[in-house]
Amino acid sequence: MGEVFKLNHCYNVDCLPAMELFPDNYFDLAVVDPPYFSGPERRGFYESKVSKIGVHRDYPVSPAWSKPEPEYFRELFRVSRHYIVWGCNYFDYQFATGRIVWDKCNGNSSFSDCEIAATNLFSSVRMFRYMWSGMMQGKSITEGDTMQGNKNLNEKRIHPTQKPVALYDWIFKNYAEPGQKILDTHLGSGSSRIAAYEAGLGFIGFEIDPFYFQLEEERFSEHTSQTSLFHMEEKKNDF
Repeated sequence: MGEVFKLNHCYNVDCLPAMELFPDNYFDLAVVDPPYFSGPERRGFYESKVSKIGVHRDYPVSPAWSKPEPEYFRELFRVSRHYIVWGCNYFDYQFATGRIVWDKCNGNSSFSDCEIAATNLFSSVRMFRYMWSGMMQGKSITEGDTMQGNKNLNEKRIHPTQKPVALYDWIFKNYAEPGQKILDTHLGSGSSRIAAYEAGLGFIGFEIDPFYFQLEEERFSEHTSQTSLFHMEEKKNDF
């Protein structure tokens, strides 16, 4: 396995055969957002090919939008000690009883007010509030229900079902420890990868769609470049 997949790398592959190469409980935590429908472009609620925030809506349906079969979940739970599965309410599968509710604070939007994840980290229900509706984005983890005043600071949207980095920041701050190994089987925009990088976690991500994989790679490269420049400036100021 070590010759095929390395920590802190992401791969443009089908996640199911990829997971089969890992031993039991290899990952400390899997945080995944598998598709629960055939793709936004098939639902008919998009009127334009590119959104106002630059997300492409006309890209052809690919296997990335295939709803996972039970085999996917069995393999996911085999390779991961703990898991967080977003969209659990859309899958006919017996998950553990723990739930995470992400309140999007999206006001009168036609989209869902929240998203729900199943987890075996605990048996209760936890809430995270963070505004996420088009240009309406939260200010920070602690002020998630307050809109970011400067839209130039908003997180760039590159994927139709993108989740904010802040959501994964909150997850890893509360439910992971530095050095642990994290898996994301449906990498999408790569928000989980950025948060894992900042948290000092080992990370492996899979994305089957080459179009979005390339966008994610560019996004992560841009983020790490900016982070490196920031740290260099900090060191200069120390002298």
